[in-house]
Amino acid sequence: MGFWDFIESFPKKWYKFVDIFFEQNGYVKVAEGLQNTLTIAVLGLLIGILIGTVIATVRVIPKYKFLPRLLNGICTFYVGLFRGTPIVVQLLVGYYVLLPILGVRMTGVEVSILIFGLNSGAYISEIMRSGIQSVDPGQLEAGRAVGLSFGTSMLKIVIPQAVKNILPTLGNEFIALIKETSVVSFVGAGDLYVAFSYIGSCSYEFMVPYLVMAAIYIVLVMGISLLIKLMERSLKKSDRRN
Repeated sequence: MGFWDFIESFPKKWYKFVDIFFEQNGYVKVAEGLQNTLTIAVLGLLIGILIGTVIATVRVIPKYKFLPRLLNGICTFYVGLFRGTPIVVQLLVGYYVLLPILGVRMTGVEVSILIFGLNSGAYISEIMRSGIQSVDPGQLEAGRAVGLSFGTSMLKIVIPQAVKNILPTLGNEFIALIKETSVVSFVGAGDLYVAFSYIGSCSYEFMVPYLVMAAIYIVLVMGISLLIKLMERSLKKSDRRN
């Protein structure tokens, strides 16, 4: 199909898409897919932040004793495992191998949230570790000097400052999670890709549905980028007031 053939046929393709989207309740599928996409990405990010913070804290603890060295080895293996395998492989192994072995029943969305959280935790741990190391070591020493434990000093003094430093990178991780949710259909979860594939299957025309899907992803990413910028400005204002 040439360029002008595409231009001439586009109105017909668009009307066919609109008919299925509105008249045949295609928008219901899209709304469900968008909800699942955001749920998986948001909850996956929150789980990732929790796991990543714990791993980063373990990896910056002085390794004078056996237990810190053991925990550091476990965390290193965890990070290598999830960073070294594709997210699709992790989804497939988790859903079709581990869950049956463990006898656990979970929906495709629940499995996707768990796997995305575990995967994100591996990446965020490295992001958080670099953020912790960017904080002046004197901050931790000051906390210890006034009688705070190592964990309390990290939680109340170092980590909040580290989060400020890595906020843009965390925003990039969230954007990556939004885009990576397009693979959750492998475990039967309905996301935006599944919704627009359904519309394309009903109309036997996939060009317009996929273009609209791409536009939605672009809007989501731009919205997240704007939110991160507003948060950065707010944090900078609070720093100036202090």
